[in-house]
Amino acid sequence: MLRLSMLCLAAVTACAFPSSLLAQIEVDPNLPVYQRVSGVSGTIKSIGSDTMNNMMTLWGEGFTEIYPNVQIEIEGKGSSTAPPALIQGTASFGPMSRPMKPNEIDDFEKRYGYKPTELGTSIDMLAVYVNKDNPLKGLSLPQVDAIFSTNRKGGMKEDVTRWGQLGIGGPLASTPISLYGRNSASGTYALFKENALFGGDYKPSVKEQPGSSSVVQGVATDKAGIGYSGIGYKTSDVRALPLSVEGEEFIAPTADTAEEYPLSRFLFIYVNYRPGSELDPLRREFLKYIFSQEGQKAVVKDGYLPVTAELAADQLSQVGIKQ
Repeated sequence: MLRLSMLCLAAVTACAFPSSLLAQIEVDPNLPVYQRVSGVSGTIKSIGSDTMNNMMTLWGEGFTEIYPNVQIEIEGKGSSTAPPALIQGTASFGPMSRPMKPNEIDDFEKRYGYKPTELGTSIDMLAVYVNKDNPLKGLSLPQVDAIFSTNRKGGMKEDVTRWGQLGIGGPLASTPISLYGRNSASGTYALFKENALFGGDYKPSVKEQPGSSSVVQGVATDKAGIGYSGIGYKTSDVRALPLSVEGEEFIAPTADTAEEYPLSRFLFIYVNYRPGSELDPLRREFLKYIFSQEGQKAVVKDGYLPVTAELAADQLSQVGIKQ
């Protein structure tokens, strides 16, 4: 089960922040205001997560307003594209909506002699969406598993293929459930498989989409549709279902509930940083911008949750930056 507190312990070094952060969506006033410096120019190339495309774009736009001579190139085809790009040196940053896998870290270390540096930039909630006209109140994770997976490792005895099996009446009751998801290059695909499907396999009937917004658009136009995507892609045409662990009450994906919501996650940026060295000015200042008030306001604008000043300072310290 993917709870934020577990991610905090397992995925972000020395991450300890108060639950009060998660009860509101304002940016921490103790985050620094970004200060322009001289000598920053060049091209930033970002390759990785589709989920983080909009956020990388907002960060890039804000950064280039300060540094007009900087060029930003963003390619977001999925988290699995980030590690090889960092290894090959074709990317300055590798945004990922999941932690790197052990084999990806090993491949990087074989090339450079040290591990890639992982920075937790923001907090997302992986949502299960239905059409806005769907009356379903919520789902347990075992039910989600029985809808999307062939294995039903969550413990449901019966495969769930029609809406009536979930207690819905009327014309929708006999209608087959139409499944939407991401492709295997996506970190969202991998995390949903691991935590919502209990490591099981996706049904072949899942309509794999090239991007997070495509999943939401599919569900928005399909009254029998259900799909999963980041909470930042929610629109007025879909509903993000409250979820529960078996035997627990439903928890809606909101800023108030991020710590308890079963599918909360960090969104990461990976960097090629040799321990003990100094980052070049371009990458250094871009990271300082991300973890500034301006950068975290962009996080909120994109529909995600910001990090605290304490966590921001800790993350920057991982690449030798002191605030």
